[in-house]
Amino acid sequence: MMFGLWGTGKKDQDIGVSADFQRALTQQVMATELLRIKALIGTTVLLSVILWTVYFLAPEKVSQVWHGNLKPHYLYSVMVPFILFELWVHGAITRHMREGRDLPLFRRYLGALIETSMPTVALALHINAMGSVAALGFVVPMTYFIFIILSTLRLDFWLSTFTGFVAATELFLMALFYHPDPGPEVSVFYHAARSLILLIGGMLAGAVGLQLRRQFEASIKAATARDRITNLFGQHVSPQVVERLMAEGTKADSDIRRVAVMFVDFRSFTAGARTRSPQEVVDRLDGAFAILVDILDRHGGIVNKFLGDGFLALFGAPLEAPDPAHRAVAAAREMLEANARVNEATSWPLRIGIGIHLGEVVAGSIGSPRRKEYTVIGDTVNFASRLEALNKDFNSQFLISEAVHDALGDACRDAVSLGEVEVRGYERPMAVWRLA
Repeated sequence: MMFGLWGTGKKDQDIGVSADFQRALTQQVMATELLRIKALIGTTVLLSVILWTVYFLAPEKVSQVWHGNLKPHYLYSVMVPFILFELWVHGAITRHMREGRDLPLFRRYLGALIETSMPTVALALHINAMGSVAALGFVVPMTYFIFIILSTLRLDFWLSTFTGFVAATELFLMALFYHPDPGPEVSVFYHAARSLILLIGGMLAGAVGLQLRRQFEASIKAATARDRITNLFGQHVSPQVVERLMAEGTKADSDIRRVAVMFVDFRSFTAGARTRSPQEVVDRLDGAFAILVDILDRHGGIVNKFLGDGFLALFGAPLEAPDPAHRAVAAAREMLEANARVNEATSWPLRIGIGIHLGEVVAGSIGSPRRKEYTVIGDTVNFASRLEALNKDFNSQFLISEAVHDALGDACRDAVSLGEVEVRGYERPMAVWRLA
């Protein structure tokens, strides 16, 4: 249980971790590291301003606390090198981010050691200026908590714990070295208790950072999964379909699917577009597609790709769908009805041609290693395309193949047989049916 809080096991890191995910997570971790550095520099500058303000407004109080030993170079000797170091680290991280590389682990620990040692240097200067008892009881030991709290932004449990360990160890050793208390046993216990609080603080900061990291990981995994699905299936995939694809998972390997393939085309659209402005053409086509794609979503289909003034839709891939032929035909009927209603209210009516065929296809991600797209290949796709094109010959809007007709059974009693039809690219005539 404790190990689950403190670190992620190798098994957890290997599951579902892609190169894109690792790059995105590295960038996010380094971005929070930059935020931590800016916070440290800002805090240092703020403390300097406050201290100098008090120094100039109430010099007698400052002289009383520091016994007249506060010198400006004390501040410069700690704060200026610290700010310069943080600026150097900021530049190194920014350079690694641009190059897409992560910082080496030893550099992270070395940076944490150097940063957390800065309060120790300041404490040594204060002890020399105001005495060990006063310095160890003053504000400098509390500045360790600034580094411990901001170490949360490292998003690394062990780095935060290391920060707490360095702070606790250095404070304890400083206290033992100067022996502010007369009783050695009391002194050891007293300072060990204070140092223990610093160590526990580092562990708690690490636990918080780990939880933040896990939330980042979950968000990045969801985002990269959505990006991968969008790249494969196109931006036209609805959010609901994306969620289902993420839940069910998608295969990169090709497989054989039995699907209903639908081709949709707007008849004579190009001729109508010649007399209209480009914006009118885009607006009309976008509006029509929005209605049709919404209908497809509700019937379990997806648009595989847009083809100018038409598109290819699938039922049964990549998502499993029972009765793909029934779903495709029901969607097509609703699409024709919706288009008819739109035509009654517009000055630019559009006529739809739809062709549906049912059969096996090879479905999978095809393309180059840098850019892949989910697609379907096979005679089923080719015949569905040829089927849609026959609408022009028969002055029809909705044609189905014999395979779809047989799959529908009594659900297509209104189908009208067009007989054996010559289809371009096929040696023998094919049975074609027209639906209202």
